[in-house]
Amino acid sequence: MSKVTIAEIQDILDAELPLANLLGCTFEEIGEGYCTVRMAFKPDLIRPGGTIAGPATMALADLALYGVVLSLVGRVELAVTTSLTVNFLRKPGQEDMIAKGSILKRGKRLVVAEVELYSAGDRESMVAHVTGTYSVPPEAG
Repeated sequence: MSKVTIAEIQDILDAELPLANLLGCTFEEIGEGYCTVRMAFKPDLIRPGGTIAGPATMALADLALYGVVLSLVGRVELAVTTSLTVNFLRKPGQEDMIAKGSILKRGKRLVVAEVELYSAGDRESMVAHVTGTYSVPPEAG
């Protein structure tokens, strides 16, 4: 069972991470060690070439990483990204993006996770694969 709910994560986003709301990101599902986050399509996210800008994709992935970490440790707002590696695999459609995050390994202070990103209309063809590491404060769950 997740140590945070979607409502609790939304409270954190509203109070501490307004960029997530500006990008139109919402958590659709969260459980122990996994989550699904949707980023609503906005024309403002398009870059030359007609694709969703890489920084928006990376922000969505990092938000999913944050969610899966909090699903294990609880409401620890000071968990932070220490590394993020993105492999862009194909051009996403001009539609909502879906991020599916999952835990790879939890250590005492570091949590390693991955995120698979898809266009909402094609959940079979991954558009990006992300791995990341989060540092969790020592007093956290």
